Amino acid sequence: MIKINKFEIENVKRVKAVKVEPTANGLTLLGGKNGQGKTSVLDSIAWVLGGNKYKPSQATREGSVVPPALKVTMSNGLVVERKGKNSDLKVTDPNGQKAGQQLLNSFVEELAIDLPKFMNSTSREKANTLLQIIGVGEQLHKLEAEEQDLYNQRRSIGQIASQKKKFAEEQTYYPDAPKEPISASDLIQQQQEILARNGENQRKRQQLDQIKQAHASKGQEIERIKQQLQEAEAVYEDLGRDLEIAQKDALDLIDESTEQLEANIQQIDEINRKVRANLDKDKAEEDANHYRRQYDELSKNIENVRQQKSDLLGNANLPLSGLSVEDGDLIYEGQKWDNMSGADQLKVSAAIVRKLKPNCGFILMDKLEQMDLDTLNEFSDWLEREQLQAIATRVSTGEECSIIIEDGYIAGQQIIEEKKNQQQKQWKAGEF
Repeated sequence: MIKINKFEIENVKRVKAVKVEPTANGLTLLGGKNGQGKTSVLDSIAWVLGGNKYKPSQATREGSVVPPALKVTMSNGLVVERKGKNSDLKVTDPNGQKAGQQLLNSFVEELAIDLPKFMNSTSREKANTLLQIIGVGEQLHKLEAEEQDLYNQRRSIGQIASQKKKFAEEQTYYPDAPKEPISASDLIQQQQEILARNGENQRKRQQLDQIKQAHASKGQEIERIKQQLQEAEAVYEDLGRDLEIAQKDALDLIDESTEQLEANIQQIDEINRKVRANLDKDKAEEDANHYRRQYDELSKNIENVRQQKSDLLGNANLPLSGLSVEDGDLIYEGQKWDNMSGADQLKVSAAIVRKLKPNCGFILMDKLEQMDLDTLNEFSDWLEREQLQAIATRVSTGEECSIIIEDGYIAGQQIIEEKKNQQQKQWKAGEF
């Protein structure tokens, strides 16, 4: 990774003369009170490395007749300068090759010198940046679209299932009613069949009476007509056998009642009303169960898509442990961007910016006064572990600051510069 070994700035915005050799890994903190030139240092580095689109609108320090002079020495040996009336760019390649802004753009990540551009973007834009650099943006977008479609289907099915269930619960059920509607013609036919069988029984009973009378008559005839005894006895024996058979048949006869059928015929409309009510309730419950099964199946499909999303991000080469994307939002340690601490926001930003251009080993950060000292030390330790270089500002003059900027100089340097200028004036006046 390419880092900044040294930067020298003169007469830019509030900076009069500053020369700093930042630490290679970790945090170089520029402290000082408001309006002393801290942010001007960061703006100067962004200008010299990022090009004229980062040039301040009033680049030359107010009151200075000397144009800005900027020089940055990189860890790969490149020396980048802007000086002269037009602040022209000069890039000196240690290999002797001609170089310019195109070479700088090949390893200087734009967001590394303009971190607010990333931090002020929406959570969805941050998430898209992350997805693009880890190469799963298109796949995740398809899975999220599939998940949303399944979710919408499930919601519709769930609403229908609830409506069907409520409708089924409101239906009246009659446990004493038959399963199918009954027909009046069927009941009448059954009644007629019973009446027919009962008529046949009556006919047999009448036949029995007739045989009894004939038998008695023939007995009398035997007494009266002795001469026809043989013939009468033969007839008598036949009738006796018939009598025996008829008596046996009569013993097994049982008349069937039509009372229930007559009652059913009278109540057929009420019975069928109950049957239809039961069938409606059964159908409503069946529909509710049908849609509930669809709902459960869609729930399984949604969980499957979510697992695919989790696996996709879990297998991706993420720039920071605990970093992810959920429903289009950037998530770190389970928190969305607006719920992250300031330190976590900076940590996430630095990790993503590094991933955008792995060769860019530095990042510029303004206004770290939002961090307390413990958080600041924690962040600095993380930068060191990640071998990242951060040059940052903080409204403070405490010991946590690497250097203090006062009135456009590094604290203590102003006296030296004033003595140097006084000597130069004396030399010009011929006093020495």
